[in-house]
Amino acid sequence: MIESNIEASEIKRDYWENIYQNRSLIESGWYQPIPESSLHLIAASNISKKARIIDVGGGDSLLVDHLLSTGYEDITVLDISAKAIEKAKKRLGAEAELVTWICADITSFEIKETFDLWHDRACLHFLTSANDLKLYQQKVMQYLSPGGELIIGAFSKIGPEKCSGLPIHQYDQAELKELFSGEFECIENFESVHITPSKATQNYVFCRFKKN
Repeated sequence: MIESNIEASEIKRDYWENIYQNRSLIESGWYQPIPESSLHLIAASNISKKARIIDVGGGDSLLVDHLLSTGYEDITVLDISAKAIEKAKKRLGAEAELVTWICADITSFEIKETFDLWHDRACLHFLTSANDLKLYQQKVMQYLSPGGELIIGAFSKIGPEKCSGLPIHQYDQAELKELFSGEFECIENFESVHITPSKATQNYVFCRFKKN
């Protein structure tokens, strides 16, 4: 089982390395000059500027740029693609030194610290197997501090069925709430529409949870 998980992670890593190698940020479906929904939910959490934030599947998204410019001081970006992280570092220049970068598969990464806020607009809907989903839930429980905020953005039931050539899992608010039921309270949820650089429409559902 361990060997098969490692092999699966390597396949996913190679796939995303190819995507980031051959596609610029402004050609990517996830590109947002201003990630308004994410920024709204992070601000609504009222966390301290010194709070520990992790952006899961952050890649070379501009969320980290906005968080830095807003004054957040302890930001971690995790992505499976080293190329994505390399692009983000190059874009940020000297400010990249202010960010902790982790190149890892979310289902298997390990770290000593915990976080006050976990943000994910890019990763969860790609986890289509029950095992990967269970591992993701375990990582959230393990690495989000008590009272911490969990912000999830995922493709909605009327969103795309594939992204970057891969199948995805569509969510609605009820399913996201069920996925994190028990230990989490849903504080805010809404649906939003993202227009891609190619002018395609992608429908998302967002939920903000607080860990009990």
